[in-house]
Amino acid sequence: MTSAKVYAIHENPEWWPPFAAAFEAQGVPAEQWLLTDGSIDLSSEPPEGVFWSRLSASAHTRDHAASKEYGRAVLRWLESWGRTVIGGSGTLEFEMSKVAQHAGLRAAGVDVPRTVAVFGAGDLKRRAREFPVPFISKHNQGGKGLGVRRWDAHADFEAWVDGPGFEPSPDGITLIQEFLATREPFVTRAEYVDGEFVYAVRVDTSAGSFELCPADACAIDGEALPPFALRAEVGADHPLVARHRAFLAASGIRIAGIEFAETVDGRLVTYDVNTNTNYNPDVEATAPRSGPGEIARFLGGLLAAEAAVPA
Repeated sequence: MTSAKVYAIHENPEWWPPFAAAFEAQGVPAEQWLLTDGSIDLSSEPPEGVFWSRLSASAHTRDHAASKEYGRAVLRWLESWGRTVIGGSGTLEFEMSKVAQHAGLRAAGVDVPRTVAVFGAGDLKRRAREFPVPFISKHNQGGKGLGVRRWDAHADFEAWVDGPGFEPSPDGITLIQEFLATREPFVTRAEYVDGEFVYAVRVDTSAGSFELCPADACAIDGEALPPFALRAEVGADHPLVARHRAFLAASGIRIAGIEFAETVDGRLVTYDVNTNTNYNPDVEATAPRSGPGEIARFLGGLLAAEAAVPA
């Protein structure tokens, strides 16, 4: 086990530096495994180590759409050999499907927005008419808030569906969802590592954007990210945290960022789960614990435990 290491499986090197620094700071050997091309011998044994999948539903926006299927293949291969995989094949399905997230959260007793999943485009206009305006349309398989739109008139939505600008989700499933009017212009992103609460982030939504990925690498065309700040008043005793943790445990998800809104009518509504969570550098500078640091500690502990097992 002397050569064992943590392998981070993903397709976007721009997200790697904060994690590389955290692994180095804690003396945990780690290496990127980029799934943009390559091959594996299905009859061969994988290397020793701990495997951490950071595959993203937004891979298609970086011309890496096939990485999702590459990931499904590689994770199944690793699991078949009994390797320790964090963010494995089951977790990947949550990353790739907001329908799966909605179902899992609801089953765990978490309040979720009313949502209709439309397969193809033929039923979109009819089902959208069931929602009062404003309402939201979004891709079932997406990320970074791309593909999310607010509609203030059914006629505008219908013209979009019938027009050349309509962009289907990569998996052909479009979601129609109630618009969550928040009590104040922000949403909250709670970070979890090894199923435990790390910290919460306040994300300013006053500009109306749905593109809320916290990492600097998520900035699009040089545009500034929305303001992120540590939300210190949200802690492990927050009413939603226990329910989030129950959902994560039931779903086998060990690392995640979960977003929720506090609505004008007093609901605490969870609407998104990010299993390849990123961290905002401004928040990291003020947080009591580091997100990447906690990940390095967690995965390093798993690696050390494997090394202690007699061959």
